[in-house]
Amino acid sequence: MTSNAARAVTRISHADPQDYCAIFDEDMNTLYSLAFLLTADHAKAEQCFLVAFDDCRSGPEVFPGWARSWRRRAIVKQAIRLVNPRPEAAANRVNAEAFEVPGRLIQMRAFDRFVFAMSVLEGYSIRECASLLSCDARDVGQSRERALRMLAMPGEDFIAQRTHAARSNQPVSAVSAG
Repeated sequence: MTSNAARAVTRISHADPQDYCAIFDEDMNTLYSLAFLLTADHAKAEQCFLVAFDDCRSGPEVFPGWARSWRRRAIVKQAIRLVNPRPEAAANRVNAEAFEVPGRLIQMRAFDRFVFAMSVLEGYSIRECASLLSCDARDVGQSRERALRMLAMPGEDFIAQRTHAARSNQPVSAVSAG
């Protein structure tokens, strides 16, 4: 095989920067929403989105079929770098006033929010989450349970727990459901 033919095969078998431009453009709203869910901050979400985009365009070569999942993973990894969610970080929630499910997600501790988004929405295993978050799988499992329990609470119970947690200086997710 000539060197030109080998280069042609390489170009065909890997996603190139134009491929990433197209897939980021196609799903811009979804990708930004994922970045915002993870960071709970519009400025950080924008930064996360842009850095993930640059990382994908200049990063390791992947097959075109993997490019779509690779860009989501790049968003997750960049959000982890920006927020650095830790299991013991108790009070890094956004004080949102809406109590619908998206508001509840934003109000969660950063670690719980990351675990929920990664394990439930993105489909990462507990071990993958633990590896990406550099923590124990037990912490991830407990956080996932807390997040699911918090989202399942009726509105009045959620508000009451949030108020109780604020008075006792505990995170909402640490207050037991009863």
